Amino acid sequence: MQKKHNLIESTIILGIIITCIAVSVIGLHLSPVIAVLFAVVITMIYAFVKRYPLSMLNEGIMAGVKPGIIPIFIFILVGALIAVWIKAGIIPSLMVFGFDILSVKFFVPSVFIVCAVVGSAIGSAFTVMSTIGIAFFGIGTSLGLSQPLIVGAIVSGAVFGDKMSPLSESTNLASAVVGADLFEHIKNLMWSTVPAFIISLILFTFFGLTNSNATIDQIEHVKSILMTNFNISWLAVIPILFMFLCAWRKIPAIFTILLNILLTIVIMAIQNDHFNIIEIAKVLEHGYVAHTGNEEVNILLSRGGIESMMPTVALIIVTLSLGGILMKLELISPLMTVLAQKLERTGSLVLVTLFSAIGVNIFVGEQFLSVILPGNAFKPVYDLHRLKPVVLGRVLEDGGTVINYLIPWGVAGSFVAGTFHVATMDYLPFVFFSLLSPLFSALSGFTGIGIHYQEKK
Repeated sequence: MQKKHNLIESTIILGIIITCIAVSVIGLHLSPVIAVLFAVVITMIYAFVKRYPLSMLNEGIMAGVKPGIIPIFIFILVGALIAVWIKAGIIPSLMVFGFDILSVKFFVPSVFIVCAVVGSAIGSAFTVMSTIGIAFFGIGTSLGLSQPLIVGAIVSGAVFGDKMSPLSESTNLASAVVGADLFEHIKNLMWSTVPAFIISLILFTFFGLTNSNATIDQIEHVKSILMTNFNISWLAVIPILFMFLCAWRKIPAIFTILLNILLTIVIMAIQNDHFNIIEIAKVLEHGYVAHTGNEEVNILLSRGGIESMMPTVALIIVTLSLGGILMKLELISPLMTVLAQKLERTGSLVLVTLFSAIGVNIFVGEQFLSVILPGNAFKPVYDLHRLKPVVLGRVLEDGGTVINYLIPWGVAGSFVAGTFHVATMDYLPFVFFSLLSPLFSALSGFTGIGIHYQEKK
């Protein structure tokens, strides 16, 4: 039997949950998965006090985890892909080429731009980060740059590309939820996206200049280690080109990554006379372990494997379970509905929508739901204000899509931390694009710039 919650009760429960998570992660430095598990227990205690049937909690967990099945499978495959890309010399080759092509002085802004361009072409931030992102991370680390700064540039560029690409699942979802034409939606995104991109580029240029202290000798030393221990070849560009081909043909991410793993194994078989499928299987499962004689390079290139993604998978399952329970108990949607009904000014409406999307990211941890839930709750209000659907679509992207990468227990945030081995709270201050997007979206709402109204009937 469903029970209704008043606004005060819902606010108190959600406040307790976010306080528990914040204190655990930020204050006590506990693992996000433990923090979210505490939140699940608190929510279950509340459900027990309210006499909800246990079967309802089970249904909530199953409904919550279901949207994460595909991302979880993708993360598992990404772990395997990273391992074989290092083993085959693809990532080391990209690092060597990067040392020769990219300027040390402008390395960080160059990473931001390249990731943005590639992301726009393939429409997947996760793919950008787990492929060329790993190579850029290796180069930047070898140059002595701040790892959180490098990750911030990679994530910012990848998120920009994902947001502006017509191939992006999140962009297509946002336009579909609000009922807007896809390309009109992308065009309207520019009102907040372009200013956020420009200022991010300026900031990355400034921080990159102040953090660069590598010498030519250091760079040549790292290149020498890579060329001695890995197959450095232009064959490395084949999997990259294949990735673009799959994106162009709109092949789903799971099959793109699987095919790329198989292609990489074929390249290894061509390059290596002592090809051993059993060794490859172990690398796929446990990850690649580098033995180059240089401790820093070993740490940098010892990563990947299915096992490496298991902590991320555990966090995603627990977080989505919490989100599913909260939605089943109807603690989130009524709060957004009440807020939506009380708003009259466009600026206030945009601001509250942003906070609602950010709140769903925090409580549910799922990128798509941070677009769907506020989108469904606020669409009638935007229609009442005669705002075009693209206005709501942009706000949902700026508060939902881009913010998930900043949540330690979120699907995207946990993926980034697991991929680069850099804590979310460490790289968060440098993901300038995600931080600036909601600010420009709010500014648009209060100034009227980029706000379009429907014609009177």
